[in-house]
Amino acid sequence: MKFPDGFLWGAATAAHQVEGNNVNCDSWLLEHVERSVFMERSGDACDHYHRYPEDVALLAMLGFNAYRFSIEWARIEPEEGEFSLAQLDHYRRMLATCKQHGLKTVVTIHHFTSPRWLAARGGWESPETARRFARYCERAVEHLGDLIDVACTLNELNLGILLQQWGFLHIDDAILKAPFRAAAAAACGVDPESFSSFPFCVRSRSRDVLLEAHRLGADALRAGRGRFPVGMTLAMTDMQPAAGGEDAQRRARYQAEGIFLEAARRDDFIGVQTYTRQRFGPQGPLGPQPGVELTQMGYEFWPEALEATIRYAYQQAKVPVIVTENGLATDDDQRRIAYLQRALAGVTRCLSDGIDIRGYFYWSALDNFEWIFGYAPKFGLIAVDRESQRRTVKPSASWLGNIARANEF
Repeated sequence: MKFPDGFLWGAATAAHQVEGNNVNCDSWLLEHVERSVFMERSGDACDHYHRYPEDVALLAMLGFNAYRFSIEWARIEPEEGEFSLAQLDHYRRMLATCKQHGLKTVVTIHHFTSPRWLAARGGWESPETARRFARYCERAVEHLGDLIDVACTLNELNLGILLQQWGFLHIDDAILKAPFRAAAAAACGVDPESFSSFPFCVRSRSRDVLLEAHRLGADALRAGRGRFPVGMTLAMTDMQPAAGGEDAQRRARYQAEGIFLEAARRDDFIGVQTYTRQRFGPQGPLGPQPGVELTQMGYEFWPEALEATIRYAYQQAKVPVIVTENGLATDDDQRRIAYLQRALAGVTRCLSDGIDIRGYFYWSALDNFEWIFGYAPKFGLIAVDRESQRRTVKPSASWLGNIARANEF
């Protein structure tokens, strides 16, 4: 199948996961406190902060026409109201490098990490954060907007709800009492009630703050320098009811996805980020089905989930779709290619049915720091040696790059 003209083919990264030494952000703090939930520390990561020219050139050489990456709030505004021109210039050079190599720029304004000062002032549980985020968006677009082709405000602003549904995060009271939250708060000189870090935030307080931040941030981006589509990205799973699980599935899907997709109706696109499915029984989420292959993340190898979430997102949001993340954590690169074959087949079926899909971004460009799981999960199209920082292109990168170059599957 031939893809539409102008279809975006790319890979994605997030600043904290690849840049290295992001010392002013809340995640760096949480990695270093006692009883941390992180398996290891991010450290130098992939040193993408310095090596981005090499990485951008490699993506272009492979055949991709776009790169999705994030700018880091904690670098740009290390203290409230103090914006770093040097850091804004750094990201301007990154954008210009993409342009020089013919890559469209898809910029995520906030990808999980926030400045320490923000986390110490209530983070995403404080209504004031929405206004502070909009101010950051306004300053960023003033400096960078003319080089941005697509903007994503907040990455997976629904993630905390999904993680609680899956059992990865505890209920709200347990989050408030978590030892790592108390330790981080003490390091900031505040009480635990005042400290909040995404996605480890109290769901009942944070959901509306995140939605308001998206709304105000999107308005600031549209009003600023440059003209480009703006949207949010959502973590989505193919939520499937098992016998008797229909009501539980419907409730969970509306709370974790439906509310956010309704909010996306005022946007220019919706970013769909899908990796697997989630089954539901009468009492709620079920574990992996016995006999189904698992990924390094512990969830099911289920590439068909992408087609299902694209259809649901398009039906509910009623705006164009960009697949802003989809991929597989594995050491077996042939399984990655098999996953991609089946996932992209689902994309072509959606296109054949008239669904407006504008692009596909694989997660991730590099083997990177996968948050609490550390460096063990291998999502990358490009391997990174942890000692030498040497890059090695995997067969899956060439396979997907050839499809991107031909714009045909």
